[in-house]
Amino acid sequence: MFSVRFQRSVIVTRHARIRMTERDIPDAMLLDVIDFGETRYRDDTHLWAFKDFPERNDNLLCAVVVLEDAVVVKTVLH
Repeated sequence: MFSVRFQRSVIVTRHARIRMTERDIPDAMLLDVIDFGETRYRDDTHLWAFKDFPERNDNLLCAVVVLEDAVVVKTVLH
């Protein structure tokens, strides 16, 4: 995966991949959250990206992201 917003490759940790499977979040939806969702920065490199998906029962999806040489997705939640 590649993030157009951050102009970096996206790396999904094992933990995040497990959470995506548990929560039925496909790669395309995660990339949508990263590239088009709202963001809240904790500092220069750590942030939350989130987006509302009305077609989902849980609506809001959030990715915890670290910006380094790549976009590293640490976990995914709803």
